[in-house]
Amino acid sequence: MSRFVQSRFNLKSLADNSYRAIEEGAYDTEDYDFRSHDPISMKNAIFSCFHAPIITEIKFASPSMGQIVAQTEIDFIQVAINMISSGSIGLSVLTQPYLFNGSIDYIYKIRQKITVPILMKDIIVSNIQIDAAQRAGADCVLFIKAIFDQNLAESSLEKLAEYAYKKGLQILVEVHSENEFADCLKLEDYYRDLIGINNRDLNNLEIDILTTHRLLKKYDKGKNIIVSESGIKNADEVRYLKKAGADAFLIGTSIMESKDIASKVRELYLSI
Repeated sequence: MSRFVQSRFNLKSLADNSYRAIEEGAYDTEDYDFRSHDPISMKNAIFSCFHAPIITEIKFASPSMGQIVAQTEIDFIQVAINMISSGSIGLSVLTQPYLFNGSIDYIYKIRQKITVPILMKDIIVSNIQIDAAQRAGADCVLFIKAIFDQNLAESSLEKLAEYAYKKGLQILVEVHSENEFADCLKLEDYYRDLIGINNRDLNNLEIDILTTHRLLKKYDKGKNIIVSESGIKNADEVRYLKKAGADAFLIGTSIMESKDIASKVRELYLSI
């Protein structure tokens, strides 16, 4: 990871990028026609999977990696279709334009071709982004708990969660630490559907998949659905995380970097 990328990355800078993108019209979706789209449950997709519930991710860049793949090098719609035909039970789509090279338009275009649940992966700080998710055809939105803990969003996690539910969206609340996980377990069910344990340390961007194991060993997940995120590269790691208590697996970089995306997804899906 370059010092340049690391120096630009912190939670406040991520939140500021979202506000900047909002002001610049990146989430203007008035012309989209999926606001009447019947939401597809990510929870149900996880429960009904007979193998490893893999949520694959369409991503072109990240703060830690820089550019992963250029948008001009792949047909992201065909990639999404291939992911699903190979076993992916859901898609995570990056929509943050800064540092991630994402776009809300990716969800809108993919939704016209697929019928699995779509997670809008972004740094959500505003109702405007939730409106965009619903209009573009997303079924689930990501809330990073640390963003709310540091008061970087325009309102509380609870208020934005209530707003998302009124739009028919499910919520994946992402945690990175023991304290965040413990706090998340105390939230009423109404404020989250899924809990994502991100194996990436936000302080230095380093990855350790033992994070999922450590948190699930220390705290009883109860009836919560746990999604392990970041750093998952192969079938052995999926099996390890499943044994640790994870229910689903959000995998992006190792798949997007693969020379044969379909085969990689199939390998991960059939790992359990």
